[in-house]
Amino acid sequence: MTQDAEIFQHYGISHSPLWDEMFGSDGIRQHYRGIADFLTNISPTELSKKEELARRLFMSQGITFTVYSSGEGIEKIFPFDIIPRIITSTEWTFIEQGIKQRLRALNLFLRDVYHEQFILKDGVVPVELVYSCPHYLREMQGINVPHDIYVHIAGIDLIRDYDGTFYVLEDNLRTPSGVSYMIENREITKRIFPDLIPQNHVRPVTHYPTILYKNLMALSPRKVASPNIVLLTPGIYNSAYFEHTTLARLMGVELVEGRDLVVENHKVYMKTTAGLQQVDVIYRRVDDHYLDPLVFDPSSVLGVSGILSAYRKGNVAIVNSIGNGVADDKAIYAYVPDMIRYYLNEEPILRNVPTYQLGKPDEREYVLSSINTMVVKKTNESGGYGMLMGHAASEQEIDEYKKQILRDPRQFIAQPTISLSASPCYIDGKVQPRRVDLRPFALCGPDGIEIVPGGLTRVALREGSLVVNSSQGGGSKDTWVLSV
Repeated sequence: MTQDAEIFQHYGISHSPLWDEMFGSDGIRQHYRGIADFLTNISPTELSKKEELARRLFMSQGITFTVYSSGEGIEKIFPFDIIPRIITSTEWTFIEQGIKQRLRALNLFLRDVYHEQFILKDGVVPVELVYSCPHYLREMQGINVPHDIYVHIAGIDLIRDYDGTFYVLEDNLRTPSGVSYMIENREITKRIFPDLIPQNHVRPVTHYPTILYKNLMALSPRKVASPNIVLLTPGIYNSAYFEHTTLARLMGVELVEGRDLVVENHKVYMKTTAGLQQVDVIYRRVDDHYLDPLVFDPSSVLGVSGILSAYRKGNVAIVNSIGNGVADDKAIYAYVPDMIRYYLNEEPILRNVPTYQLGKPDEREYVLSSINTMVVKKTNESGGYGMLMGHAASEQEIDEYKKQILRDPRQFIAQPTISLSASPCYIDGKVQPRRVDLRPFALCGPDGIEIVPGGLTRVALREGSLVVNSSQGGGSKDTWVLSV
């Protein structure tokens, strides 16, 4: 088969520096040959039927997310591309080792920054950077968390530059989302391509809820046979509510809102028709700020009054730990390689994207003079919001952003524009390249760190776009990690 096969005739591989996941300089990469042969031998009509079936399955199962536009929440079916993104066994081993190393260091950093603060005293991470972080919570100072694990669930965003090198774009250590889409993408792929997964020796991902449940059970402060585990959701209007319901169902735990829980004598209880039941472990999807109105935002109706006191007393485990945001602040991100060297005495396996701290005058001056080649981000925004893509912004947008930077430079970082790798997608009846990233999900428990082989591959569905966030018009595809 050649690149000129009919299905690929519109592929249009860019001659600009860009890593294509499927095509190399010698044609189709070896690990994509199975899917390429399949695509060559199926008619466009049949492929379009598969795409329509996938769309109907997503709709019938209510696989949705919410886009916030003009202050209104609009629920949409999650866009899904039917051609999988494929990762070799060798590539995955490298990714897995790099993420595990990174999370070991980040957990040690959180333990340290909320206790002895050795890394601050030794000048490895600037004290003022930590203390000025809105997600550094002094209320967590001195609290011992179960097994010293702060990050139980992490979503580490990876991108690939023009030479195929993997970079960590950001660490999501608070309430990372997207894992339900990883699971559902695989289930949909099994339905539309039932033979391809076993033929290509694809490793499974659907055991994620089993691993998570096992870890949650192990965190129970009460040594009982069946700890009471709940998933705390902000409610049906949250953009990730579908994920909350899916994970609660797959783990067989209660899905609760703040009003369903109460704290008495520094213990958390769930209200039931049979009376109060003590809660041992809370997998919370409510942000820190809204978790305890007695300590944080007094107007919050999403959390539980007194939950921090129960946590402080060791009567309940909370996943992820409170206060993790100080470790995934985009300004702190620049120091993760230094954390790895400091705590582990190792060189980082995965690289950071070069990052400029706009709180530093010389770096700020350089970025402002080169802003057309930069991506500028607010240090504590997520979902693709609050970001300036310098190469695509108007002069007016750049001028307004510069004013914001000068008003509060600590709240911004800048990175050179990384091209993002391209992956084949089936769009408008043609196979076309679109930019992708990857969010593997890591689970940290008392027995170590486990990473489900795959993750959420997010796709910038608009031609030429580098923005993959679903909230900004992106979609996703199944991620295959090959076992051989």
